[in-house]
Amino acid sequence: MNKIILILTLFIMQSCAGAGNFLEQFSQNKSFSDGGANTPTAQLNKTKQILDASSITFPTLTATGYAVVSSQPGQSIEQKRLMAIRAARMSAIRELAEQIHGLKVDSNTTVIDLMVQNDTFRGIVSGVIRGARTVRINPTGSDTYETVLEIDQDMVAYLFRTAQSL
Repeated sequence: MNKIILILTLFIMQSCAGAGNFLEQFSQNKSFSDGGANTPTAQLNKTKQILDASSITFPTLTATGYAVVSSQPGQSIEQKRLMAIRAARMSAIRELAEQIHGLKVDSNTTVIDLMVQNDTFRGIVSGVIRGARTVRINPTGSDTYETVLEIDQDMVAYLFRTAQSL
C-alpha cells in the first residue's frame, strides 16, 4: 500500500511539474493568446505578404496636364492648338511619372555675411511611363487645353513588379 501511495504521489508531482512547465511556456510564448503572431515565422510571413505585389491592391492612376495655345510655337493657330495638345499630354505624362517614380528635389542656398543671397529649388522627375491611356482632351477657356491620362490597375501592378525585381 505504501508503494502505491508513493507511486501515486510521484505521478501527481510529475504531472504538476509538467503543468508548471506548460504554464511557464504559455506565459513566455503567449502563443495561445495572440495566435502565434509573435513567432519569427509569423513575422516573416507578414513581411513577405507586405512585400508581395500580389497582395497589394493597386489604384488606377490619373493625371491632368494643361497647356496654353498662344505660347506655343507655330505659324498658324491650328499648329499652335496641336502643339498645345501635345504639351498638355506631356505635362500629364510628367505628372504620372511623378506619381509612380517620385520627385527628386535638389536645392541650393548661398549665404554671404549671414544673409541669404540666392535660394534655388529644382524638382526632377525621371522614369518610364507605359500603357498610359488618353481619357479626354478638352479645351478649357479660349486659350488652354486640358489632357487627362490614366494608367489602369494591371499596368501599375506590372510597373511595381518590374521595379521590385531591379
